[in-house]
Amino acid sequence: MSNATLYGIPISLYTGRARSYLIKSGVAYKEVSPIMEHYIREVVPQAGGRAGMPTLETAEGTVIRDGAAIIDHYETLSGNTYSPLTPKQNILSRLFDVIGAEGLLRPAMHYRWDFPEENLNLLRFHFQSAIPRGPGREEKANRATDRMRAAGQSFGAVAENFRVIETLYSEWLDALNAHFSAYPYLFGSKPSIGDFGMIAPLYGHLGRDPKPLSMMQAQAVQLYRWVERMNRPELDIGEFEDQSGEYLSDDEVPDTLITLLKQISIDFIPETVAAAKCINEWLDEQEALPTGTEAIRGVGLGTFELRGAQINAFAQPYRFYLLQRVQDIFESLDNADQADVLELLETCHMEKVLTTKLNRQIGRENNLEVWL
Repeated sequence: MSNATLYGIPISLYTGRARSYLIKSGVAYKEVSPIMEHYIREVVPQAGGRAGMPTLETAEGTVIRDGAAIIDHYETLSGNTYSPLTPKQNILSRLFDVIGAEGLLRPAMHYRWDFPEENLNLLRFHFQSAIPRGPGREEKANRATDRMRAAGQSFGAVAENFRVIETLYSEWLDALNAHFSAYPYLFGSKPSIGDFGMIAPLYGHLGRDPKPLSMMQAQAVQLYRWVERMNRPELDIGEFEDQSGEYLSDDEVPDTLITLLKQISIDFIPETVAAAKCINEWLDEQEALPTGTEAIRGVGLGTFELRGAQINAFAQPYRFYLLQRVQDIFESLDNADQADVLELLETCHMEKVLTTKLNRQIGRENNLEVWL
């Protein structure tokens, strides 16, 4: 039997999201670095012309670029195996997907690039492995690491903000650890779309690079066990009483999850509001932006205050491509379920995720996110 091919590398944040899903779903695949001739000549043109990780080539030859799209593909085939059916769990699962893909980038970039003594040897090795073989490979890898270090600053990871970033992340570690001390996954004893979103930063950067890995292992042992669990094909829940492999019954949302969302909202909500303002202003400046134009990753800096610090962070339309899913699910609910979900989000200080929107929606065409 032919396997799917996942193009990615171990330290890629977004590859970790797709990899974990493939592992848990039992999809036969092999992972290779995106440096092969076949990838460059055959796969990239089918991926909208954009080289990036993760990209998947199915056994049948279909090319899918982006972790969310890869998961969508297999969720459709499986009947949405990892999408909770009940309103509150489904909404929060999709919200955690946005938080993982977009909301933890600042600590992920800070703890990767601002601790060179601990991390740099590992990063140089892996970045070199992602450069095609040939003369100057080491120099090209060094330039790539320099570009990514500069990119970290565009997310607000600059020296004057290090203290607030580190304080908040330590608080997040405590809240995450408290939840995973009580439950093996976000919503019980089965992973969800939200778990796959969260594993992206919490494995690729924060659960693997030496500096944040040592922090997680010392401060948040149960969180680290979840990171291990998310990269194993079995449920791996032997230390828990609930061995059902099911989501919590009656649409239960544990108090530990509410506490976690309150903590995340401190950063996530003001950044989301600031990013929407920045992107909408940019959209207003575009004269007749044609439908189908690629929604590039960043269009400017959103500015907001975070515990007395001023953060200037890359405003990324992709955040709202994912957030549309949360909003669409909410709109599909009946009035009673909408009221329950809204009450829950207000309790979590997350209600603005329902109303913070761009002036134009984003869809997908030819393996790219595009303006509709």
